[in-house]
Amino acid sequence: MSKFYDLKPLDARGEPFPFADLKGKVVVIVNVASKCGFTPQYKELEELNKKYAEKDVQFIGFPCNQFGGQEPGSSEEIASFCQLNYGVSFPVLKKIEVNGDNADPVYKWLKEQKSGLLGLTRIKWNFEKFLIDKEGNVVERFSSLAKPKSLEPKIEALLKA
Repeated sequence: MSKFYDLKPLDARGEPFPFADLKGKVVVIVNVASKCGFTPQYKELEELNKKYAEKDVQFIGFPCNQFGGQEPGSSEEIASFCQLNYGVSFPVLKKIEVNGDNADPVYKWLKEQKSGLLGLTRIKWNFEKFLIDKEGNVVERFSSLAKPKSLEPKIEALLKA
């Protein structure tokens, strides 16, 4: 069984969000920020979230302030921003670090599974995306430049697998 399902990051209220509850689902994990040039990607992420609401697909956002200080707010401020500006209904968890000594275990694991451009493991910027299959395996990693809708064919393929 994948180590993915052993991970228990904290939600915005500081409560465990056990990935064991995601067994059998396709999962898209994104490190997000409210004051980034890529922030409008929330719109497409939410559109996909709504499209796949009745299917076994789970979108999860991890706020991170490591890139240009573009996520300075508290969990409450971040949640409010996402809801008011983009109608986000998928879970946006507790703010974390994705790189360095204090990187959250979720991101340590994700980066071990799938390196980025030129084999680099560190997250380069906000809105990098990881696609996880129904067995908890990282299938693909997408840069910040990849529009969320570009993941759609891959999500569809994983749902059929």
